[in-house]
Amino acid sequence: MATGSRTLWKGAITFGLVHIPVGLHTAATQEGVDFDWLDKRSMDPVGYKRVNKRTGREITKENIVKGVEYEDDKYVIISPEEIEAVFPKTTQTITIERFIETNELPFVFLERPYYVAPVNKSDKVYALLREALISTGKIGLAKVVIATKQHLAALVPSGPALVLSLLRWGDEVKTLDSLDLPAEGRKSVSAAELKMATQLIEEMSGKWNPADFKDEFRIQVMKLVEKKAKAGEGKTVLEPEEEAPQSADVIDLTALLQRSLKGGEKPSNKSAAKAPAKKASKASTKTSAKKAPAKPAARKSSTARKAA
Repeated sequence: MATGSRTLWKGAITFGLVHIPVGLHTAATQEGVDFDWLDKRSMDPVGYKRVNKRTGREITKENIVKGVEYEDDKYVIISPEEIEAVFPKTTQTITIERFIETNELPFVFLERPYYVAPVNKSDKVYALLREALISTGKIGLAKVVIATKQHLAALVPSGPALVLSLLRWGDEVKTLDSLDLPAEGRKSVSAAELKMATQLIEEMSGKWNPADFKDEFRIQVMKLVEKKAKAGEGKTVLEPEEEAPQSADVIDLTALLQRSLKGGEKPSNKSAAKAPAKKASKASTKTSAKKAPAKPAARKSSTARKAA
């Protein structure tokens, strides 16, 4: 199984007036075969040019504007200043907005998981939230900004860990209205058919073991790669590395838990002074908006490349 190692993001889980300092770690990787484009004459990486699709001519970055298509072949141009005005602000918090029953969340909304680990001596309050979620059978619905993009997420207890699963937004999941599905209930099948199907399911049932399921295509291709490499057919290709995202440390405000339960009284000036400050300045926010990094680590690391 994939395990998290390097901290990709630092911030805090917040609910009520409580902050739990945490870090996010990659919980999954995409291990499919990555076929890169190379120039066979020099073995240099092949990139993409900015080309005018009508004339076929390459154009400079300065002559490119961002447009959104609202009707077929009709666009509205959005300026960098207008984009910046509505760009999600980096708050370095996983803000829980609601707790729901675990079985209320359909699997179709799940998109990408991260392990959440405590930092800055927040182990006790981290464990408190985890055990409270387990005892109530609840999960937390939260909003978080990662790599300049806002996400809906579910905070779910999983063994000793809390897992933050990024979710698809409500309007990103299609309804079932366009599908011709049989009616729910047993009236559409006979008792004999249901009995045989149930028996077959029972015979094929077993324990969940992820090691039992492998990407056979990838395994065969990587065997071929290893064979060719041992035969001296390998080529050296140099790739520029990308910068890792910056993160912010958040102070543990566990003492506000009791105040939250009493109705969310405002923190005193002393408590407010200890509240987490945003490290990202207005200038850095502008830089993030323009660069919009999609990958949190060097391209050569498969795990980090797919995490952001």
